[in-house]
Amino acid sequence: MGGVEMTGGRAPQGARTVDAPGKDVHDYLAQLRRRKTLILTVAAALFAASAALAFLLPAVYRSTATILIEEQEIPPDLVRSAIATYADQRIETIKQQVLSRSTLWKIVEQYDLYKDLRKRNPTEEVLGRFVKDIQIDVMNVKVIDRRTQNPTQATIAFTLAYDGESPELAQKVANELTSLFLGENLKTRERHAQETTSFLKRESENLSHHIQEVEQKLAEVKQRAEGALPELVQLNMQLMSQVQREVIDTDRDIRSLKERKTYLEGELASLKPHTPIISASGERLLDTGERLKALRAQYASMSAYLSPEHPDIIKMKQELSSLEKEPGATDGRDELSKRLMAERASLADLLERLGEAHPDVVRSQGVVASLERELQAATAKPQKLSSVKPENPAYINIQSQLASTTASLQSLEAARGDLKRRMAEYAKRVETTPTVEPEYLDLVRDRDNSVRKYQEITSRLMEAQVSGELEVQRKGERFSLINPPELPEKPDRPNRLAIVLLGAFLAVAGGVGTGMAADNVDRTIHTAEQLARAMGTAPLAVIPYLPSEDEVAHLVRRRAAFGLAGLGVLVVGAVILHLAWMPLDVLWYSIWRKLG
Repeated sequence: MGGVEMTGGRAPQGARTVDAPGKDVHDYLAQLRRRKTLILTVAAALFAASAALAFLLPAVYRSTATILIEEQEIPPDLVRSAIATYADQRIETIKQQVLSRSTLWKIVEQYDLYKDLRKRNPTEEVLGRFVKDIQIDVMNVKVIDRRTQNPTQATIAFTLAYDGESPELAQKVANELTSLFLGENLKTRERHAQETTSFLKRESENLSHHIQEVEQKLAEVKQRAEGALPELVQLNMQLMSQVQREVIDTDRDIRSLKERKTYLEGELASLKPHTPIISASGERLLDTGERLKALRAQYASMSAYLSPEHPDIIKMKQELSSLEKEPGATDGRDELSKRLMAERASLADLLERLGEAHPDVVRSQGVVASLERELQAATAKPQKLSSVKPENPAYINIQSQLASTTASLQSLEAARGDLKRRMAEYAKRVETTPTVEPEYLDLVRDRDNSVRKYQEITSRLMEAQVSGELEVQRKGERFSLINPPELPEKPDRPNRLAIVLLGAFLAVAGGVGTGMAADNVDRTIHTAEQLARAMGTAPLAVIPYLPSEDEVAHLVRRRAAFGLAGLGVLVVGAVILHLAWMPLDVLWYSIWRKLG
């Protein structure tokens, strides 16, 4: 006989209130037994859905390559690399270059990737899917920085993986991406080294041209300044002071030499160039010059009162002519001039005292006229220099001293003129320096700065050239492939066993949760406690439910069905384990080996 079902309602008035006791494990178990059909149905549905999901998801195979970042073979202290970026930055840069649109699309077309996706989606989505399937992971370790001695992160390697639809395709694409990364790294390093060298070379050439232009301008300024440079001011002032002292010394020497010359000229005038000749009788013999002077004086006196045809005058002329031809003879212009002046003075005095008719005046006028004729004749003749050397030792000594003094005086006067010129030149330089200084100092500063920068650029250019050779010879930092992409033996995802186990857990949880929720929502009374809470009073007695024979047979058949369903689940689970995770025989031997 079936139990009585009652819907909950308000307790009757006057009924005794019964406190609802708390639920225990038996109550929950009773709920599970009441809702076992619903629980098993929901659990079976969820488990079937998870199993279908695990087996229907396409397999994804991952091929991974490991690339080691090796340091340069030559110590950085000896040869510094031109690549200043860190490894992780360079990896990111190469990644952007390799994963460009054109490069990726070439790979897609080369290996015919994403056939279905390309048919129904645009190119951008295909390339976005390709980029998502590429995985780049950087490996960092803690190291001590050599410069700061502080701990830091250093990139020593990175992995490059590609997720493909088949093992062979994943390996081929991973190989292609790895080759692109390695090749792009080499090209990037060589290109950076060449660009650095080219840039420094251009800068060096520009600075060299600029220095040449500045040097040319400096040369023009120096030529225009004519020694009036700021750096020569002190030297010019020192030279000007030195020249002033030399001028003072030269003036003193010139005064001294002039005094000596005057003294020597007086001494020389008091001496005769020839030594007097003494005869055997002790009388002094006149030389040619003295006899010529005496004969000229006698001729001038006699010509005043004798006619030119007089025998004495003719004889005297012949003697004068012969004496004038002898060595040591002079034309007597000076003596004639002196005698003429003296005779003219005497004539003037006689005219004053005696008158023109006096015989002495007439004789004096004749002497003056004769001297004038002789002086005119001597002037008309070319002056004859005496070729006879002086013989008087005292005269020769004084004459040589006078000549030396005269030569020294002329030399000092010429030197004094040169010193005056030099002093004026130095003074002009000192005065002109302030006008030249601004432009000159600007050019000098520009030249010095350019030379320092040129030396620095040249030094860096040499380092860049050595660094370029380092990259060309593959001696710098480089990427080395230590683990090439391998052919994956099993899919990387999905993890079918994990999905099945998670689905089983969710199936149990979902079934139990669904059954408990359905039982809590249901208002049917199943226990005495529920009846007591609904009626507000406890029942007098509880009669257990007695199933009929049909219900017992139905229960047996249902239990058999559930047993067969459980056996089917075990078989399906064994098949899933065998296909998705590990063959059953291998699993069996593994279990026995672990158990010893």
